[in-house]
Amino acid sequence: MKVLHVIPSFYPAHCYGGPVQSTFHLCRKLAAAGCEVRVLTTNANGPVSVLDVPTNREVEVAAGVRTLYAKRVRPDSFSLAMLANLPGMARWADVVHLTSVYSFPVIPTMLVASLAGKPLVWSPRGSLQRWSGSTRVRTKDAWDAVCRMLQPRNTVLHVTAEEEAAESRARYPKLRTATIPNGVDVPATLNRTPSDGTLRLVFLGRLHPKKGVENLLEAVAQLSGVDWSLAIAGKGDPDYTGSIRSRIDSLGIGGRATMLGEVIGEDKKRLLENADLAVFPSYTENFGLVIAEALAHGVPVIASTATPWKELETHGCGLWVDNDPVTVAGAIRRVSRMPMREMGARGREWMIAEYSWERAAAATAAVYAGLTGASTPALAALDAQRAS
Repeated sequence: MKVLHVIPSFYPAHCYGGPVQSTFHLCRKLAAAGCEVRVLTTNANGPVSVLDVPTNREVEVAAGVRTLYAKRVRPDSFSLAMLANLPGMARWADVVHLTSVYSFPVIPTMLVASLAGKPLVWSPRGSLQRWSGSTRVRTKDAWDAVCRMLQPRNTVLHVTAEEEAAESRARYPKLRTATIPNGVDVPATLNRTPSDGTLRLVFLGRLHPKKGVENLLEAVAQLSGVDWSLAIAGKGDPDYTGSIRSRIDSLGIGGRATMLGEVIGEDKKRLLENADLAVFPSYTENFGLVIAEALAHGVPVIASTATPWKELETHGCGLWVDNDPVTVAGAIRRVSRMPMREMGARGREWMIAEYSWERAAAATAAVYAGLTGASTPALAALDAQRAS
């Protein structure tokens, strides 16, 4: 199976958060499973910065994953080189897999796939979900209308949870959807350090208003009688990041709440090994890869009901609560009195059992096969799902 992934930015552009990480891990596992994988992306690494990568040839970023980092020419994902390479790479592919919604590559990719008669798998990665702080809603509605006209007839919308599926179907009711959760890398060993009595809280993720970080800060400021510390790991728009720093100062919690910036690789592993509880009070999430990562590292989680992680409570590894400050503060107090080490162990076992990248890649490959006619049962199952 020849698969072309098109995405506005790609590994190692960590600043773009979960979609970049998820697509990279999916690609490497698809390649390991025998797919021929090529990625067409740009060298974007934030609003202004670019990756230090070749832009005139494909490079192998992981075994079997050939990637062309087309040079962008504006402070977003616009790239003339991407436009030039897209038709030829699409003709090579059996399936085109597009990640993103409201960015430059989307409409050209749909148009090229339609003209080339190529099936399309489309991963919005939460972009079709709305919340009270969503911006440019009318512009997005117009963009959706164009996409509905241009989408190839043979298109499947890939979502990661049923909540995302329901909201996405409302905007694209004629598309089949395939619900395939992301996977997570579970470290083989952990070197967890015991607490000295301080409740070590952690937040990881892209710093963006929809993540609800302000609610978390308001919550910890209410934790009278609890000895706590909070590590905030993530990167975002400089103005918004500055507003978070100002909020920490205005709440008088600067001695306990620390902003670490972007934390990746072994540094992220050590951060989680030194955490007692992870808190994610998002206003919306299609999946929330950092939640799975925390659980994989044996850290219990408090997640908002706007995330698809209700089973935290079923599996006894966290709480699923509203994201207002009073509720989050109460949830932190509750978990602080629970057996957090045992909760973390249960969460890690859950990730091992149900959230491997191999499992996600196999399910995705089955969708590819259904679209190309190599496996009609997979596509028939999606048709039955849409009909129901």
